Amino acid sequence: MNGTEINLLLNGNPVRKSTEPRTHLADFLREDLLLTGTHLGCEQGVCGACTVFVDGRPTRACITLAVACNTSDVRTVEGFDGDPLMVRIRDAFTRHHGLQCGFCTPGMLTTAYDIIRRLPGADARRIRRELSGNLCRCTGYAGIVAAIEDVLANEPPIARLQPMVRANPMGTKPVLSDPDAAPARRDTAAANQQPATTSAALPDPASFDDALHLTQSLTLNTAANEAWAIVSDPARIVSCVPGASLDGPAKGGVIHAQCVVALGPIKATFRGTGSFHFDQANKTGSLIGTGRDTLSRTKLDGMLAFATQDTGADTSRLDLNMRYRLNGPLSQFGRPELVAEIAERLLKEVGAAIERRVRGGDDAPAPAVTLSGLSLLARSIKSMVLRFLGLR
Repeated sequence: MNGTEINLLLNGNPVRKSTEPRTHLADFLREDLLLTGTHLGCEQGVCGACTVFVDGRPTRACITLAVACNTSDVRTVEGFDGDPLMVRIRDAFTRHHGLQCGFCTPGMLTTAYDIIRRLPGADARRIRRELSGNLCRCTGYAGIVAAIEDVLANEPPIARLQPMVRANPMGTKPVLSDPDAAPARRDTAAANQQPATTSAALPDPASFDDALHLTQSLTLNTAANEAWAIVSDPARIVSCVPGASLDGPAKGGVIHAQCVVALGPIKATFRGTGSFHFDQANKTGSLIGTGRDTLSRTKLDGMLAFATQDTGADTSRLDLNMRYRLNGPLSQFGRPELVAEIAERLLKEVGAAIERRVRGGDDAPAPAVTLSGLSLLARSIKSMVLRFLGLR
């Protein structure tokens, strides 16, 4: 074969082969060396499926010329067989359902290896930022993030957290497995006390500055005092939300609750914790909370401010101001316009339940056991279409 001869260390083995100067590393690996674990997706360096290590750095193989890797140390996903850290990463990906179709998985595993080795103190937010160059169309990333958190929480061996420099048998370049300075180890005791996968800590209010924002108002056929008596009682207001229930009584301004949502054949159960504050004099309050559906690995964080005021002799208005973040497979239902429509429909059901409570006391019939997300979605889409056509 005519072309340029290159010499490199591939997965620990010397390789000498000729290739065309225009051949990308991904094609060289797949077509010439038959290492098909490196997947090709976008071929523009965007999706990250072709990520491999070149001299210890994560590299897009689809936009890197093979000839540019002459004398380099190249490590593909096949080269991690038996690697203790990668064994743990693969196990965590399996246990946390971090893969579905598997197309992005080689690049995800390579990037996860780099994150764990380079950033031993990374939290979920940092992990997501580091994964931003690896696209996945199946998992919603929640399982992938959870898998990396799991490995980090169990404290990788010190050898994996230090730069590993070894002689390159190809000659000219040292192989630096960690291009950055050696990171400081996390405090092991603290990590063991607060494993990332089980923490129920409430989100920091400052973290909602860039979250999605939603405002809604609900008109009630009852006086503000009567509505406020229900809204300010966690047990009574939760009972007015379809599918919601408290897990025990509220204590010290903290509640533990769950909400069952049916999305066609999918049933999600969000369980979480919230902290509330009420201003009885002004009939205003606030709630900050976090919830997670363990099956779909979808997480919802939110802040809610609410207020009631009289609008007539026997009518009032409940105003809500919410900021929220939805991460995981069900986040496809989190688009602001759609959420606003669904919230409007849901609030009407909550308002009707509040009015029933006012008229009939705590013995009034409770709303349906499960919140039908599919029904709300269908009605919301219909409403949006009618509004677009000017029929509403």
